[in-house]
Amino acid sequence: MFGGGGLNPRKMQQMMKQMGIDVEELDAEEVIIRTGDEELYFDGAQVTKMDAQGQETYQIVGEPNVRETGAGDAEAIESGEEESDDDDGGIPDADVEIVAQRAGVTESTAREVLEENDGDLAAAVDQLE
Repeated sequence: MFGGGGLNPRKMQQMMKQMGIDVEELDAEEVIIRTGDEELYFDGAQVTKMDAQGQETYQIVGEPNVRETGAGDAEAIESGEEESDDDDGGIPDADVEIVAQRAGVTESTAREVLEENDGDLAAAVDQLE
């Protein structure tokens, strides 16, 4: 996990527990990081979740594959695994609900503003507030 500076792993875990830091290995099958123009996806990556005083941090160890944004969605459609939370605009319903609740507007207004802002939740909420 960490370099440790010569401490044995058991001692390191004991010290982290005393400081209120919990570390947990996650059994992740796939990890996807989406950017504006590409997706980094990790198959079989080692994922560690660290909770330090309520602040969660995730560490991914592995070699990423790169694909164009949305390419994984086409694979999911072909294999029948796609979630049906996208409406005709390509904006997930969950995102629409978040913006609508946060800004106190209707879902149709939230969807329009999200589409104008290319799905950027923060920009949409900022525009509506």
